[in-house]
Amino acid sequence: MKIAIVTDSTAYLTKAEAEKYHITVVPMPVIIDGHEYREGVDLSTEEFYDKLKNANSFPSTSQAPMGEMMNVYNELADQGYDTVISIHLASTISGFYQSIENLAPQIDRIKVIPYDSKITVKLMGYLAIQASKMARLGRDPKTIIQYLDGLRATIDELFVVDDLQNLVRGGRLSNASAFIGGILKIKPLLTFDDKSNEIVAFDKVRSRKKALKRVEELFAQAKQKADYPLRALVINGHDPKAGEEWTEKIHGLYPDMPIEQSYFGPVIGTHLGDKALALAWLRDFEKDQL
Repeated sequence: MKIAIVTDSTAYLTKAEAEKYHITVVPMPVIIDGHEYREGVDLSTEEFYDKLKNANSFPSTSQAPMGEMMNVYNELADQGYDTVISIHLASTISGFYQSIENLAPQIDRIKVIPYDSKITVKLMGYLAIQASKMARLGRDPKTIIQYLDGLRATIDELFVVDDLQNLVRGGRLSNASAFIGGILKIKPLLTFDDKSNEIVAFDKVRSRKKALKRVEELFAQAKQKADYPLRALVINGHDPKAGEEWTEKIHGLYPDMPIEQSYFGPVIGTHLGDKALALAWLRDFEKDQL
C-alpha cells in the first residue's frame, strides 16, 4: 500500500516542509475586490495584508474547485499511490471537507479518505506531517487515522483579535451576538469550542497586554493539568515582531518546552483581521512512537 497525504494551504506548511514530507498542498482561494487569488500561489501573506488595508470591500474566501481536487487525486494515482488521506480545515468554518467527502466516492483510481482536522493553521500542518511520517513507515490508514484522532484531541488554542468585525461579517463566530457590544473597545479571546468545534468568543479584556496575560494564565492551567509533555505554537497575523516577543516570553517561562512560530495567512487572516495573535499547544508529537 502506498499512501499519499494531501492538505490545503491553510496548514501554512513551508515549501521545505511540504517537499520533505511529500505533502501535496492545495491552494485555497481568497477574493479581494472581485479578484480571486490562490493562497500562497498568486498571493503571498505580505501582499494579502497590504491589499486588506486598501480593499474597497470585505474580502471573502472560497473552496478549491472539486475539478482541481479530482486532478490532484488522479495525479497521485499516476504516481503509483493507491490511497490518499486528505486532511483539511475544520468543517465548522468551511464546507471544503464536506465537498471532499462528497467527491471521494466518485474517484475510482485511488481511495480518498477525507479527514476533518477540526482546526486549521500550522496545527493542521502538524497532523499532515505526522500522517506523512507514518505513511512512510508503512502504517495502514486505520492506524494513521486513529493516531491523528488522538493527537487532534490534545490540541487547544487561544486567539487574541483586535475586534470581531471580520469574524462577524464572515459568519464564522457562533456566539457573536454576546460580544457585539463595545466591539471596538475590547480584545476578545477566541477558541475552538471542544464540543461544537466552532470558533467562539469566551472572554473579553480591555487591553492587548491584559489579553495576552490572560492567555498565559489559561495556558499555565492547561499545562498543569496535562498528563503528557506539551509543545507550543505562537501564531501572528502580520505582526512578526509581536509574535517573536511573545515567543521569547513563553520560552522564558517554560525553557524546556518546544515552541515554534507560525502565521495567519490570507484565508485565515481574512476572518481574524490584522494583528491577531494566538497561543496554541498540543502533545509533543516528536516524542511519540509512530
